[in-house]
Amino acid sequence: MLEWQERITINPLVCHGKTCIRSTRVMVSVILDDLAAGVPQEELLQSYPSLHELDIPAAPADAAELAREGTADLPLEHTV
Repeated sequence: MLEWQERITINPLVCHGKTCIRSTRVMVSVILDDLAAGVPQEELLQSYPSLHELDIPAAPADAAELAREGTADLPLEHTV
């Protein structure tokens, strides 16, 4: 299985540099908001067809890393 860091990226040219699921414009904060609201994983995958099932648990893993460490070591993309 890929590490969660490989599923999340930052690109200054995409979504104002907010953390997004790699190769999408789905922000991590959107997934976290939906999970906090009780939206099931299946509904998230239907709502955002570009997501893979492994992307969903990567979002709270990213949030936990930020809460624990204050920063997360993520790849910076340079392409759109």
